[in-house]
Order: sequence, then structure tokens, then C-alpha cells
Amino acid sequence: MISYGSVTKRFRDGTVAVDDFSLSVPRGSLTVLAGSSGCGKTTLMRMVNRMVDPSEGWITVDGQDVASQDPVALRRRIGYVMQNSGLLPHRTVGQNIATVPRLTGMDRSAARRKAADMMDLVGLAPELARRYPAQLSGGQQQRVGVARGLAADPEILLMDEPFGAVDPLVRADLQRQLVDLHHQLGTTILFVTHDMDEALTLGDHIVLLQTGARIAQQGTPKDFVSAPASDFVRDFLGLDRGQRTLHRETAADGSVLLVDPHGRPAGVLAE
Repeated sequence: MISYGSVTKRFRDGTVAVDDFSLSVPRGSLTVLAGSSGCGKTTLMRMVNRMVDPSEGWITVDGQDVASQDPVALRRRIGYVMQNSGLLPHRTVGQNIATVPRLTGMDRSAARRKAADMMDLVGLAPELARRYPAQLSGGQQQRVGVARGLAADPEILLMDEPFGAVDPLVRADLQRQLVDLHHQLGTTILFVTHDMDEALTLGDHIVLLQTGARIAQQGTPKDFVSAPASDFVRDFLGLDRGQRTLHRETAADGSVLLVDPHGRPAGVLAE
């Protein structure tokens, strides 16, 4: 679905954000680009819809070089969700979600129905359609952002740290919902985060990046936890600090708890 070939990005000040990066993103996967701020992960994502063009190399979607495609048309068929939702403040929730369908030629009535379907899909009450973004909570705004990103039925959804600005409980709920949506729709999702816990929660496939978008390791969440490829990976995961080391304790009711190094329960061991 998405392929990068020997991609390099140099900015005018000489900064090399991406240095000779190659990757194939499996069709239908939820692939997470993880790494610290400044490692090039957002630059890589924005190359897919031509918000950034590479200095060298190529990116293809379905075998077609994105450089040969009209940027506006390309962006209309690739969903995009950003950290602070990016909603148009002067438009209602329904109008925000219907924006891309309308731009692609859908009539007003059909676009309104599509917006309603998308709201139902992401768990937003129908009465919110007439509200404006400022009248919503942070979690609701992010749900609207996801609904808008999916409204044109894209085969690819780009998500740039979309849950970073909401509180932990809302974030966990949004993450669960995204996993459910992915299983339901089968959309290819490219997700950017600096939070390795989020990467392990969401990713079918994780690509951990170092400076210059050099790949430190890629694989499944199990691959990362069971076989970290380097000290850098171990440190990023927190394995060197024992953060992911759990041990068993038996509670007063006889249930077996998994407890972290600080004595805090991380879960209950199922029988």
C-alpha cells in the first residue's frame, strides 16, 4: 500500500530530517512510527500526502509515485487526523465531517447522511452535529477529527499524535476505539507517536526511529518486548529501568495480580 524508497529530506538550513529511509507499510495494517521528537517520523508521514516532498528517493501508494499526483486530489483520498483535531471553528460538527465528501462532489444531502454515519461509527451522539468545536470536550473533538478523516472512505488514514493532548482516561478510550475501528474497517493506518506505551497498545507493526529516521527496530509489539535489537531500543522501552518487569502477587481474595516494580497492580492474571 505505502512504500518508501531511499528517502532523504534536507531542509534549507541544512538539517537532515530523514536520511536514506526505506520501508513497506503492509496493506490493512496499523503501523506505528515511534520515536523521540525530531527523529523524522512526522516528516515521513507528511510525505505520503505530499505536505512535504522528499529531497531524494520516492514514495508510492498502490504502486504509483505520489510525486506524479496532484497534491490536492491525493489529500482528498487520504484521511488525515492531527493532534489538536484541526477542526474548522466556524463550522458545525456535521459540516466539519462533511467537508471532504462535499469537496469530492457528494451532494449536500448525501454528505449530511455520511457525516451522521461517521458520528455513529466513532460514538458521537447525533445532537452534537449542530454544535461547534469550541462547545465540545477534547475527547469529542478528537472523535470528530477521526470521523472527518474517515468520511471519504479512504484506504489510508494518517494519524499524527492525535491523542497526545487529551487526558489519560480519554486517551485510553480513544485508543481502544481506534483498535476496534481498524478491525472493523481494515483501513491502512499510519500512526505517529513518541509514546512507546501507545505504540505497543495500537501497533500491528511498529517502526522505532532514531535521529534522521534511521530504523532502530521494526516488528510486532511482542518482538520489541521479547527481543529488543539494541541498547537504544531497550532504553526507549524502559527495559533497562525495569519498567516492564512484572511479578505475581496473590491478593486477599485469592486472585493473582501482576505488579510492576513500584508495587502498583498492572492487571489480573486470567485463569
